Amino acid sequence: MRTLVIDTATQALSVALLDDSKTIGQFHEIVGRGHAEALVPAIAALPDGGRADAIAVDLGPGSFTGVRIGIAAAKALALAWSLPLHGYCALSLIAAKAAHSDEHQDGAPIAVTITGGHGELFWQSFESDGLTAINQPASTPIATLATMLDQPVIYGTGAEALVTARGHGAAVSLYPNASDFPLIAGLPALPPSPIYCRDADAQPMPQQAQS
Repeated sequence: MRTLVIDTATQALSVALLDDSKTIGQFHEIVGRGHAEALVPAIAALPDGGRADAIAVDLGPGSFTGVRIGIAAAKALALAWSLPLHGYCALSLIAAKAAHSDEHQDGAPIAVTITGGHGELFWQSFESDGLTAINQPASTPIATLATMLDQPVIYGTGAEALVTARGHGAAVSLYPNASDFPLIAGLPALPPSPIYCRDADAQPMPQQAQS
């Protein structure tokens, strides 16, 4: 079965066309901004224009704008192509990749962080397999999280900031990569709704006027 995987939750723009667990086409680049303009051309450049039997999309947490762009594109394609659509958590994908990294020690829990806003990090801890979550995804100020996580190795886009705040440990920068989706394909599918972990940065006009 072919699966189109769309991942725009972080600074990475990552899409992949998978045939079961084999990657037959992919695009992965740290673009920072500009996901909206680059996503559709990246999908169109995949074999067969990205046509698949199902679509999987990163639900976050991460960039609120990036998450919304990915989900909107995935929903539009699923509707146009009459395909099933489900989501996955960005933290889970990074954790599964971390479990296969050279830095990971067997038996050691895995701590994953993603850069958030307002001095916070999105984070989640996993068992050594990188698949079994220990806690729910959360957003926590970096200074507070530095007193909570003591794993010697921290993974993800927020790893360097956390290790710097703690003053010890090693940081392994990992972005969600669509081609790694087979690592978590066995996890329960999630409904295609955003995982924000905190309130959106934008406020309704009445709230802005009062603040």
